[in-house]
Amino acid sequence: MVLPIQNETLKTEKIIIRNNNYNKLFLTLTSALLLSPQASANNNRTANNNEDTVIVTGEMNGHPEKNFVESDSAAGTKSLTPLIKTPQSISVINRTQIEAQGAMTVADALNYSSGVVTNYRGSSNRNDEVITRGFRYAPKFLDGLSYGSNSSAGTVGQIDPWLLERVELVHGPASVLYGQVSPGGLINMTSKRPTAQTIRKVQMKAGNHSLGELAFDFGGAMGDHIPVLYRLNGLVSTQKQFVKDYKKERIAIAPALTWIPNNNTTFTLLTSYQYDPKAGYRNFYPKIGTVTPVTDVGYMPYNMNLSDPAFNQARREQSSIGYILEHDINDVFSFQQNLRYSRSDERSKYLVYATDLTPTTIGRFPQREHNEIQGISVDNQLKAFFSMGNIEHSVISGIDYKWVDNHSKLWRNRDKEGKYHFDWSNPTWGIPANEKDLSLIQNDKKKLHQLGGYLQDQLSWENWNLALSGRYDWTETTQQNLINSTTKIQKDRAFTGRAGLLYAFDSGISPYISYSTSFEPNLAQGAPGTAAFKPTTGEQTEIGIKFQPKGHDTLLTFSLFDITQKNVTTSNPVIRFSEQIGKIGSKGVEAEIHSQITPEINLIAAYSYTDTKTKRDGRAARVGKKVPSIPEHAASAWGSYSFTQTALKGFTLGAGVRYVGSTSGDYKESFHVNPYTLYDLMAKYDLGEAAFQLKGASIQLNVNNLTNKRYVASCSNVEACFYGSGRSIVATVEYNW
Repeated sequence: MVLPIQNETLKTEKIIIRNNNYNKLFLTLTSALLLSPQASANNNRTANNNEDTVIVTGEMNGHPEKNFVESDSAAGTKSLTPLIKTPQSISVINRTQIEAQGAMTVADALNYSSGVVTNYRGSSNRNDEVITRGFRYAPKFLDGLSYGSNSSAGTVGQIDPWLLERVELVHGPASVLYGQVSPGGLINMTSKRPTAQTIRKVQMKAGNHSLGELAFDFGGAMGDHIPVLYRLNGLVSTQKQFVKDYKKERIAIAPALTWIPNNNTTFTLLTSYQYDPKAGYRNFYPKIGTVTPVTDVGYMPYNMNLSDPAFNQARREQSSIGYILEHDINDVFSFQQNLRYSRSDERSKYLVYATDLTPTTIGRFPQREHNEIQGISVDNQLKAFFSMGNIEHSVISGIDYKWVDNHSKLWRNRDKEGKYHFDWSNPTWGIPANEKDLSLIQNDKKKLHQLGGYLQDQLSWENWNLALSGRYDWTETTQQNLINSTTKIQKDRAFTGRAGLLYAFDSGISPYISYSTSFEPNLAQGAPGTAAFKPTTGEQTEIGIKFQPKGHDTLLTFSLFDITQKNVTTSNPVIRFSEQIGKIGSKGVEAEIHSQITPEINLIAAYSYTDTKTKRDGRAARVGKKVPSIPEHAASAWGSYSFTQTALKGFTLGAGVRYVGSTSGDYKESFHVNPYTLYDLMAKYDLGEAAFQLKGASIQLNVNNLTNKRYVASCSNVEACFYGSGRSIVATVEYNW
């Protein structure tokens, strides 16, 4: 039989173990599904009736390649598939790229990918909210299961990228395999997994804004005769934010164990705990003073805190426990079950910007929030790999279930007396709000039950590749208003599907076409007294071409897409609740290349053209207008050079540029936000090249937004703008032994 070692960021090796020596097998076997919970233990399997011979195919941990190019992914099909044969656009950001570019958040890791807006909230992006193919917001999945709370009204929760092995962006609808997702795409994050090869790594960071971080990563076998592997990641960090008087503090730890009871079974236990006693800044800014200057005053200071240090809390606690069970039934069938229970508790209080009173004076009101979310997700997959005539089949049939319980409370004081008015040109802080004056205006419990069944067949005949998928979902949403003791129950059913056809030429060129749909029950909170929101649905047609030249470590993807989404929900900052605005259409072009041009040179480049407009809305002024915050044009490029021969051997230098085009400032296109360009730099040195005693040690410097450019990241309307993030300087010292 074949057992895979699935860390795709590392070089594939084959090891033949004879005489059924279990001890040797264990010492060479890394944790199954190190790439992804969907990465099947049955891909590339070779039937072998000789029980004394086991072929282990995989990628040995501890020897990462110095490039960002990935050739396979399981995120789009729940089965490890070459990207060149996947009829869908998928961006893969591996551990090497995350570390080289100094990504401090999952959103940062996507900065050099096509079709995604990662920075629309600037430094106010507490939950890694990103926009994909013109739609808010890309739902997040961890190890193939829904992470945090996802809905078209937003995403809740954030995981530190130190705990992750890779981040993948699936472009376009993927409901057929994942259930409720946005038609723009989804983010799949993969946890670091146990490995048989010893990992001992510590890392320290320091930087501007008083950054300090200590992280560790340990892994290996529990013992020579114990069939258990382990992984332990953790960090402690603190940093002041760009906004005055705000900080981020974090403690995180993620223990994991893999048990290998026999040659056919693996069981991986994944746990995590993350506590952010200070979770950072979140607020809005006015158009006047940010997008347009005020006469005789100019622009609002870039680090302006529109809340108050005397009334400031942002606390978040997250925990989860789950497992991945894989069992090879025989040479054709295998079974996999993923399960996770998660819980989060978020508490915040701040003065919320509400409206302009004069060009420099704003109205604010104190607000306090408390959100408790818990949920269970489970995904059962039966997989079969077989041939019928000249056609090879890779079939997955699955049943998944998700339960989410969300209890949210909101207290506000509308400040009719004007005691919280604020002149940002002559600021005065230290105005504490009396929490007794706040009224409980929202006390809701929302429960979601979702059951889905899906079937997918990937057929291969000569150079043709056909993917056919279908899914049916049953959902029940219960919303309880505990203030007026009312209950609403909404039941929805939906069929979603996908069909994709690709032809892989021997030259490495693969044109494809696909059609897919999406379905998303809506847990967004409307204004009190409003009816429950209708489910959000979408459909996409995509045509594209991929190119992976033979003998070259390069992957190019070019795609054209056309998406229509109905029953779209967005946040209304005036009433501070969500609302459904109707129908949105998005069409565009995306191009992305990852290439190891030479052993020394890495290159990433991406371009996006996105035309997103409101097609139907109750307010006629919005129809035919561009959706705010979505740049029509965006482009990025990153390159690095590693010195391998000269006196500079051990040095790696990298540089990147990110361009984001002009965006509409509101749904009426009454104003626009200027385009901006940011520059990033990286320098790294392997200290082992300087002295043998320092082998395994390295130093690295990352500078993002090199010129400290002042820019407005986006606006949703005149009272919902966001300053972008300023310059970030981070020095990293790492030691592996």
